[in-house]
Amino acid sequence: MPALCRDCLTQFDQGRRCPACGRPRIVWHPELFDLSIAHMDCDAFYASVEKRDNPELADKPVIIGGGKRGVVSTACYVARIRGVRSAMPMFKALHLCPDAVVIKPRGAVYAEVSRQIRAMMEEMTPAVEPLSLDEAFMDLSGTARLHGAPPAVMLARLTKRMKDELGLTGSIGLSHNKFLAKIASDLDKPNGFAVIGQAETQDFLRPKPVRMIWGVGEASQQQLDRAGIRTFEDLLRWDHQDLIARFGGMGDRLWHLARGQDKRRVTRNAPMKSISNETTFHEDTADADLLDGHLWRMAEKVADRAKAKGMAGRVVTLKLKSHDFKTLTRRQSLHDATQIADRIYRTARGLFDQLPPGKAYRLIGTGISDLVPETQADRGGDLLDPQAEARARAERATDAIRARFGPDAILKGRALR
Repeated sequence: MPALCRDCLTQFDQGRRCPACGRPRIVWHPELFDLSIAHMDCDAFYASVEKRDNPELADKPVIIGGGKRGVVSTACYVARIRGVRSAMPMFKALHLCPDAVVIKPRGAVYAEVSRQIRAMMEEMTPAVEPLSLDEAFMDLSGTARLHGAPPAVMLARLTKRMKDELGLTGSIGLSHNKFLAKIASDLDKPNGFAVIGQAETQDFLRPKPVRMIWGVGEASQQQLDRAGIRTFEDLLRWDHQDLIARFGGMGDRLWHLARGQDKRRVTRNAPMKSISNETTFHEDTADADLLDGHLWRMAEKVADRAKAKGMAGRVVTLKLKSHDFKTLTRRQSLHDATQIADRIYRTARGLFDQLPPGKAYRLIGTGISDLVPETQADRGGDLLDPQAEARARAERATDAIRARFGPDAILKGRALR
């Protein structure tokens, strides 16, 4: 059976250790050197960058997130073992892991590291489709002749370079389509390499829970539960048209994915339609002050991502989800595009203030859409808000100071809520 040493990249027949270097970090599979669609997911990306930049944190539980009333953005694996999860309220995370080191996100730093990883990917193939700062699809079809090695070897070389040059690890999923490649990248974390071949697809999927499908959240899962669908085997019992009648467009997607079919191509530079951020609470909250604090932090994250990508948006969106999983969205078009956190926040807050007061929500989010290059952003003043231009200048000055002295050099009071 074809095998590959992930440390020295030697190709050989299956064995427990590499015949060249003697190490046990081996991946083997009958289709190992025939598959070419991959998904790479960095391991606890934000926390790993912080540990890399501060070696004193190496063995400590690290949580990336806001103050005591904020939420967890991500956590290292030490903290995850204690039960800490993304989007968990910070007070609960600190109860589970009281000795954790809490660090505020450094968006600009993470974006720069992401660009370095992206450059490594693009040396392998032009078909790179980023999903976020820390994960991307790659299509390495036809690259074996160019590199003198099959895709699996190049992917192992990528993660080796990430470790050697950037001090970070990533997990690889290799398969014959995007759906299965993304599933595979979660099978062997952290620092893993998993393969799902064509011959085993049906047997692999059949007993698995449908929540493995990317995009099936809690609300979708409840709909599927009511239909008696909990595993892929349950899905296989449904007729194609019956699934469509019950679930609409999602039913058609589920029918194909249940059979491991995904015709989506890895699309380089797919046009970005929006930039957003949202958080789900473990308990519904009607605390306006808490919701306002989240809204500001999300506006900052959206602005940071927009600035990192050189984009701005003409439309600001507020998204809320109530206890019964009903989603409410409100949008407001701007007279010119923006990438300023203050303006995103004030627009979203204005939309929030138009809603009935005192209602509890389980999710809140905000974002920008109708994207344009940043050269078209924030060019005109606001006659209804004469101080808007001054605040925008102050924000850009703050960005420069944080870039030089660190993210905690300047903090707004509302960011601590």
